[in-house]
Amino acid sequence: MGLYPEIEPYDHGMLDVGDGNRVYWETCGNPHGKPAVMLHGGPGSGCTPRYRRYCDFAAYRIVLLDQRGCGRSTPHASAYDTDMSVNTTAHVMADLELLRRHLGIERWLVWGVSWGSVLGLRYAETHPGVVSELVLTGVATGSNPEVTLLTRGVGRIFPEAFERFLAELPEGERGGNLAAAYNRLMESLDPAVRERAARAWTDWETATIPAPPRSVERFEDPVFRMGFARTVTHYFGNDHFLGEGNDEGVVLRDAPLLKDIPGTLVQGSLDFGNLLGIVWRLHHAWPGSELVVVDEAGHDAGAPGVVGALVAATDKYARS
Repeated sequence: MGLYPEIEPYDHGMLDVGDGNRVYWETCGNPHGKPAVMLHGGPGSGCTPRYRRYCDFAAYRIVLLDQRGCGRSTPHASAYDTDMSVNTTAHVMADLELLRRHLGIERWLVWGVSWGSVLGLRYAETHPGVVSELVLTGVATGSNPEVTLLTRGVGRIFPEAFERFLAELPEGERGGNLAAAYNRLMESLDPAVRERAARAWTDWETATIPAPPRSVERFEDPVFRMGFARTVTHYFGNDHFLGEGNDEGVVLRDAPLLKDIPGTLVQGSLDFGNLLGIVWRLHHAWPGSELVVVDEAGHDAGAPGVVGALVAATDKYARS
């Protein structure tokens, strides 16, 4: 089972969400169908046309948005004068609520990948009445141990790349929170420092991809690279703005709140997030969730087996 055919939006716009931010959104598929909102990863990746194709456009009213600071939303995080203090998990969830009401939607299925799964889970935990189902892949919960794993723990698996990753940091900052240290570089007054840090961060992310293809074309776009690295280090370096208790995992702690929301977790067996057992623990803490493990796939919503499982899940929920 593959993706649905390409489709163009029937409506789009820029929503003023406050704080000087305007969020790009679009809708495609059946205007009278079951609403589904697609949450991209990163943080800071933005949506692509591929996200329109995980749901049957005859059955779903598919909503895409570029979260604050990325994609077609303005201002873009790549611009140094963009205020990142108003780009937090709480702000983005409030944007989702503004968009939902703007579009006249009562409840919607929430689809998320990677950071989008963190956002989707926390949104459902705090706004359970507006989420009909969850379909998540590249599953993460945004806990501090997950950040430590991705920035330091897998350095033992990729020692050469990790050495290059550390080399960009001042020696005194190589033993602490690496994401926070990189974020300080991303906020430097010196554009050359910011550019080197953005390249080093995205080189590290590329080096740790566990399954082919081991390249990320969008990282070659200097605007995307700058905005992405600034945003992801902003979130990773600040506990994902999830509040106190994130060393233990706020999202995982509150998973029982999802008991009335059906959900499907699609996880590649080669995803490094599995090393902490987060997805397994989430599945067992969330009554009514389904876990689908796809062999020989990593942290990639586009892997063939992952695509098939995701489409099967949205097909199933289209009938509910």
